[in-house]
Amino acid sequence: MKYSVFTVSTPTYTPEDVIPKLKEFGYDGVEWRVVDQKPQENSTNFWQGNICTLPLTGLAETGARYKALTDEAGLGVSGIACYLPFDNPEAAEQAMLGAKAVGAAKLRIGLHQYDGIAPFKPIWDKARDDFRIIAGLAEKHQVKALIEIHHRSITPSASAARLFLDDFDPQYVGAIHDAGNMVHEGYETHRLALEMLGPYLAHVHAKNARWFPVRYLQDGFNTVEWKSDWATIPKGIIDWRALFTALHQVGYDGWITFEDFSSEIPLDDRLQLNIKYFRAIEQEVRETAN
Repeated sequence: MKYSVFTVSTPTYTPEDVIPKLKEFGYDGVEWRVVDQKPQENSTNFWQGNICTLPLTGLAETGARYKALTDEAGLGVSGIACYLPFDNPEAAEQAMLGAKAVGAAKLRIGLHQYDGIAPFKPIWDKARDDFRIIAGLAEKHQVKALIEIHHRSITPSASAARLFLDDFDPQYVGAIHDAGNMVHEGYETHRLALEMLGPYLAHVHAKNARWFPVRYLQDGFNTVEWKSDWATIPKGIIDWRALFTALHQVGYDGWITFEDFSSEIPLDDRLQLNIKYFRAIEQEVRETAN
């Protein structure tokens, strides 16, 4: 496996800060967060004021600067992750040019969210029509456009992602498997999920989550209300040994990108713990399989 960090999870580092950190801690590469974010005053978190974010606008021109950072450190670029809807092909093409400029062969395009209230099929059908244009652009620019398995979206499970991508060319489109997101919604047994994705399995995100009881309802039955939230990589619901075993069984040996939204541990310690933990599990699973 090759390991990288998605810079959404390093919001207090600049790009110039994060690359030597990843090199020092033993990572193989980086996945850049790419979005034109609004200026934030006195707010630096994962999604707002994140200073480890590359601007989408002009990335095709400025990307060489960031490619030089990774090249000089001997690191790869596992991809870029954008926040673009499928129905914006102009921005998607801009992102594809930016991906090539920073040295990435893959990019996450975005998500069609779903609230469970509106009729589903019209949203699905339009998203598929829109994504067909994205797939054509990916072929034109010789990159791979990825959708992500994500809760509260139209593809919350591997089965949904495969159904969405079916009949598109897997050379130019694919899916990001994200077990942490599937704790919230869409969980499927790991090997089932990976085999369901089949040729569309293009990338793996790693984060963890768990469910917490919020309150007991005063309904005469003590019904428990639950909510899901992020957890440290070792302490959430995901059984990483089982996932690594399934990845080994299906022959996946590509990028695994940490997207850790937990905050119990300081960032440097978190980065070091995660890579050490996964490398140990990978070694254990390989030895067990042999």
